[in-house]
Amino acid sequence: MDPIRKAQEAMADRFKRMVDDFFSIQVRYQSAIREVETKLAILDDEYNTRHRRNPIHHMQSRMKSIQSIMEKLERKRYDVNIDSAVKNLMDIAGIRVICSYVQDVYTVANLLTKQDDIRLIEVRDYIQHPKANGYRSLHLIIEVPVYLSSGKVDVPVEVQIRTIAMDFWASLEHDLRYKAPEVPQDISDELQRIANDIAALDDRMQRLHDQVDALPRPDNL
Repeated sequence: MDPIRKAQEAMADRFKRMVDDFFSIQVRYQSAIREVETKLAILDDEYNTRHRRNPIHHMQSRMKSIQSIMEKLERKRYDVNIDSAVKNLMDIAGIRVICSYVQDVYTVANLLTKQDDIRLIEVRDYIQHPKANGYRSLHLIIEVPVYLSSGKVDVPVEVQIRTIAMDFWASLEHDLRYKAPEVPQDISDELQRIANDIAALDDRMQRLHDQVDALPRPDNL
């Protein structure tokens, strides 16, 4: 058999096995996403009751595709099977939390991670320490308990928390790089400058919010 065709068939068989195996554990990741989304929604509602505003603007969730899981396992030189994915990949389930202000990012992160059934595994603060391309966001890897008929399973979830402005930049930067993976240096430099401009805007909006928050309020508000 042609070696290329043989390799393609082996890849197809491996992909099919991954799909079949992933369906068997998919529910735990979907349940973990629902658990974290519910926790965040409750925190947002309670914060609004106390402070008359919501720190969370909106949320998005996603699960890695089988193709993405396989590519990441290969890239990191792990065995390409579902057991390896469960053991080594912490971002199969993901939630993106979009906040209005920078301080809200840290408020939401603190409120979430101090809950006693949440275990914080890793923090990557790309707001205080932006990536080289200008990307800013707070990344948390947390572990949340999911109760199945077979018992409790602790499931990792990646939570990315960022401002509206950070999300605007990240979405458009991703779109540009998807269209042109090899972006010229001058465009990369401009993207970084825009990221810095957006960060400065975030800081200005935070200061304005703090000033307005400090204003005296009528007793009936």
